[in-house]
Amino acid sequence: MEVEVRNGNVDQAIRVLKKKLQQDGLFNELREREYYTSRSEKRRREKAAAIRRQKREDAKRELEEFYGGKKKKNSR
Repeated sequence: MEVEVRNGNVDQAIRVLKKKLQQDGLFNELREREYYTSRSEKRRREKAAAIRRQKREDAKRELEEFYGGKKKKNSR
């Protein structure tokens, strides 16, 4: 992964790098690997994540049904 430093602005390059690593999921993986987790704990976390995902999808689907499936465009 590469980040270009423009005009000697290292702070901005670090922010860009951190954002890319965050999107890549590196920080979450490091946090998970910090301590041992048992199989049952992993299963519980995966199940909770699946439930959260499903709730988000259901809420999104309800909003689409409420607005008739039409997406509003930005008026510029």
